[in-house]
Amino acid sequence: MPLYKTITVNKETSVAIWKVEETEEHLWKGVELTDHCQNRFNGMKSDLHRKAFLSIRHLLALYNYVDADLEYDDNGKPHLKDGNFISITHSHNFTAIIISESEEVGIDIEMQRDKILRIAHKFTPFEEYRTLANTAAIIRKLTIVWGAKESLYKIYGHRGVSFLHHINVQDFIFNAGRTTAQIIFNGQSSDYGIKFLEFEDFTCVYAIKNKN
Repeated sequence: MPLYKTITVNKETSVAIWKVEETEEHLWKGVELTDHCQNRFNGMKSDLHRKAFLSIRHLLALYNYVDADLEYDDNGKPHLKDGNFISITHSHNFTAIIISESEEVGIDIEMQRDKILRIAHKFTPFEEYRTLANTAAIIRKLTIVWGAKESLYKIYGHRGVSFLHHINVQDFIFNAGRTTAQIIFNGQSSDYGIKFLEFEDFTCVYAIKNKN
């Protein structure tokens, strides 16, 4: 079934994950794009990207939204016209959205790959991970940290924020499935709750801004 998983985060916040297995023709059923999004779709050369784009419209439909309910700001951040908060992600054959009625949210899906070992120094102090049992564990943990920082960046929505210098993710154990994080930028700080899950060699991380 294409709808892979739904998660009720709280009474006002929900996550939905789609596993893209359909043809592009099948995914077009029931979907109508705005001129803006149709132009974006027409510019996509990758079959995988086109199908991911369409599958996200099916995820929106789960919450009674259509493509026209989405709008994007100058930084490319998506917003819902009714004022609810949304974040969108895709990686290979998985897509996901998180929607909240009351809290700023961000979501990211990443495939667990050894490539992350080569770029880790760009987003986190790598020496903190050398005590882990094996390379596979390091890759898993780095992928969670990257997903958390990507989710937070989507919430914050300001250019100039550095994954390495401005976003801090507290240490965690895999079984906990959660941690906390903080963004410190331009003399201001904000706190977030982080949750994560792993499936089929992918990692999904979502972040929620803590209420003051």
